[in-house]
Amino acid sequence: MQYRYARIATALVAALALAGAARAEMSEIKVAQQYGISYLPLMIMEEQKLIEKYAKAEGLDVTVGWAKFAGGNVMNDALLSDSLQFASGGVGPMVTLWARTRGNLDVKGVAAINSMPLFLNTRNPNVKSIKDFTDKDRIALPAVKVSIQAVTLQMAAEKAFGEGQQNRLDALTVTLSHPDAQAALLSGRSEITAHFSSPPFQYQQLAHPGIHTVLNSYDVLGGPATFNTVWTTAKFRADNPKLYAAFVKALDDATAQINRDKHAAAQAYLRISKDKDSLENIERMLNDPQIVYTTTPQNVMKYVDFMAKTGAIKAKPDNWKELFFPNAHALPGS
Repeated sequence: MQYRYARIATALVAALALAGAARAEMSEIKVAQQYGISYLPLMIMEEQKLIEKYAKAEGLDVTVGWAKFAGGNVMNDALLSDSLQFASGGVGPMVTLWARTRGNLDVKGVAAINSMPLFLNTRNPNVKSIKDFTDKDRIALPAVKVSIQAVTLQMAAEKAFGEGQQNRLDALTVTLSHPDAQAALLSGRSEITAHFSSPPFQYQQLAHPGIHTVLNSYDVLGGPATFNTVWTTAKFRADNPKLYAAFVKALDDATAQINRDKHAAAQAYLRISKDKDSLENIERMLNDPQIVYTTTPQNVMKYVDFMAKTGAIKAKPDNWKELFFPNAHALPGS
């Protein structure tokens, strides 16, 4: 009888252990970011280990790995293969994956990271507007077709050339990371004659003789709009509610730090990124009223409407909240 009870007790302990393991959250996650001051909140999260801090407060010990990607297309592939838990980038890649994964992985936005204007700069003196680009020009951007710069260029092409002409300039676009594209543009010896980038790169380019702006994303959209967002899968969120909450708290913390002290934020950017720009220049960018660090989505539906109209996505949300998880729904988004 005692042996039988011992076996039952052992089985019960094993069952409880298995149940506990099933409920256990991940002990190691990976977060991806790209290049530039738009990712400063994530850079601060990494340096200060804010995800680990807030996870610890929830009783979790987690190791956070960070990866740098040139564009959202590669990042999306990593997220789908489960080698990445949080992706970050422009609205375009997030919306693309939202539409592709509806009903299975259900990828959605965690939060916005910022609202910033994007400049299309060129060294070609003959290009005064996007209508002036020829087959001799090459436009560098983070990811052909899917990056937020690529989508914005298509929106501008439709306005310039007419309905149905949104792909008019796609053949001129080349996928390059911002640092590589900037080096190519400024060298004067590359096929790259234009670069659709983001801060700080666009401002650094304009400091060089012969570089001028052809297009501003805010002009295309008719006002300020979200540039970067963070997204993940519904499965990760459901299986790791405390880790997900820790990420959201860490992002809120980093965003508040930037908005509270732009001088310290500029110092942090230079320290972490190893950018050779001056503190004065970076601080000036951070104080530009057009550059806003906020977790509130802004004008994302303008991109969604365009992508749905042109067939870039096969499903369309009724409103911006369908694109984001509930933690963002109380924000005054659009």
